Amino acid sequence: TISRLTYTLTKLGYLTQVPRFEKYQLTPAAMALGYSALANLGIRHLSDPFRDKLMRETGGAVAIGARDRLSMIYFGQSRSELTVGVLLDVGSRVPIATTAMGRAYLLALPDDERTALLREIRENVGNRWPKVKEGIERAGEMIAKYGFTISAGEWHSDIHAAGVALNLNDGTGPYAFNCGAPAFKFSEDKLINDIGPRLLAMVKKIE
Repeated sequence: TISRLTYTLTKLGYLTQVPRFEKYQLTPAAMALGYSALANLGIRHLSDPFRDKLMRETGGAVAIGARDRLSMIYFGQSRSELTVGVLLDVGSRVPIATTAMGRAYLLALPDDERTALLREIRENVGNRWPKVKEGIERAGEMIAKYGFTISAGEWHSDIHAAGVALNLNDGTGPYAFNCGAPAFKFSEDKLINDIGPRLLAMVKKIE
């Protein structure tokens, strides 16, 4: 089956052989598929000016993402020279379990889907589950209280971010946004009292 798939993808121009390493690699045509998929995500274009505005106001990187297995994958981001230290870009992945974006997405799911995803996360993180679970529960409390959640050094010690989910009525999503920066720039207090409320207001405007 793998040989047939490899043959077909090579004939279609999506794979090319690298004889030196006896391997295959993706071609630019494969990237075109990804960009075609991005072009069809209307929410990406709709949110562009809102993300850009929040980036300029806060100096943080502002992204929108969707789930890919146990990660969130960025499909839109606003970033500038002001957001030094945040190296993520379109196509980057961040874990659902420990990031503001991921937790916002997780907690926006219907109960049955969230339960199933939590089961997958628990199996994946193994003996780290108690700490991961504690962070998710804390995120739920924050969303109930503030409408957004934060991750202050729980994914990377030097990255702090706020996250808000977006539910659409067209059957797609949920999606999630984040606004993040190096820890020295976004303290936990600033996330709760400034960045989180701004991000929540942005998402409500997009809705």
